[in-house]
Amino acid sequence: MGDAPLTQDRILITNASDFAPALLEEIQAKFAHADITYVKLENFTPIPSEYARRATHIVTFSNLPHVEDVPNVKLIHFFSAGLDHIMTHPIVQTTKIPLTSSSGIHGPPIAEWVIMNWLVASRRFVNIHKSQERHHWGKYGEWMSGVHDQVGRKVGILGYGSIGRQIGRVAAALGMQVHAYTASPRPTPASRVDRGYIVPGTGDRDGTIPVSWHHGTDRASIHAFLALGLDHLVVALPLTPQTTHLLGAEEFRLLAAHAGSKPFVTNIARGKIVDQTALVAALHEGVLGGAALDVTDPEPLPADDPLWDAPNVLISPHISGAGLEYIPRSLDILKENLGRLARGEEILNEYKRGKGY
Repeated sequence: MGDAPLTQDRILITNASDFAPALLEEIQAKFAHADITYVKLENFTPIPSEYARRATHIVTFSNLPHVEDVPNVKLIHFFSAGLDHIMTHPIVQTTKIPLTSSSGIHGPPIAEWVIMNWLVASRRFVNIHKSQERHHWGKYGEWMSGVHDQVGRKVGILGYGSIGRQIGRVAAALGMQVHAYTASPRPTPASRVDRGYIVPGTGDRDGTIPVSWHHGTDRASIHAFLALGLDHLVVALPLTPQTTHLLGAEEFRLLAAHAGSKPFVTNIARGKIVDQTALVAALHEGVLGGAALDVTDPEPLPADDPLWDAPNVLISPHISGAGLEYIPRSLDILKENLGRLARGEEILNEYKRGKGY
């Protein structure tokens, strides 16, 4: 009765939109022995007490309960890969409830988004599509200028986590050279193993794809990486005070000074990691050959922001990780962690309080 300990897993799932009936059936089958409750709440709306107090596990993007309503909660799982949007919440600051992210599930769709944008740029697809809309069959010579493939090109991946590893896997399949950058050193084969959640058949679990590994959190280390002669720079870092405006005018000039071609910057992490004013200037000045951005600063990007009209920029509204597979894969992590909790094992993707990720 009341707040007495609960023996059955009672999973509370909150979301800002309704789930399709087929997805609800899939979720119920995945947790056949649990009591599952779905609540539709606008983002960041607190979870009502009557739902929170009976839950043993909560699954959400941004809805959290009041601290006094969590006597039975054993774990809170987030649909997002990063948790920066809830860092100041009292649940994070004043409780020890394990918090887990959906890191690992985003690799396949985001890698496809990245490669898609590279090919849209390198194969001049926008121009081709415009010709199709005009019913214009152009001559072969019209499409030759600037068109190239990716074989032999160097891609530097700032943040070689689950997303970076799948980007590396697909890039290597295109014949590219992959250079990995991490905050901490990874000098041994064992240190390069990805021990987080990985969608089966994807990623680079053993860390064998990069032709070189680099590390550091200081500017000198970042600059040494940018001086490798990279054709592509992919930003896949978490947003922290240290990574805010990590890339600006100086970094873009350094990148360009050593590249064999005008470098292409791709950001699928957080908009604030890049100094956006400096990025717009670098595109206008021809320092960079182009940019693909799924994140901006701020979001939504205002209609009058100069970034929209910068040359050779491709922008999408933070949807590179979207797909029908998203929710089921996120819940696969929860299912795995329920088993680990029952066995007293370390859980996957746990947020490390104090580290900021």
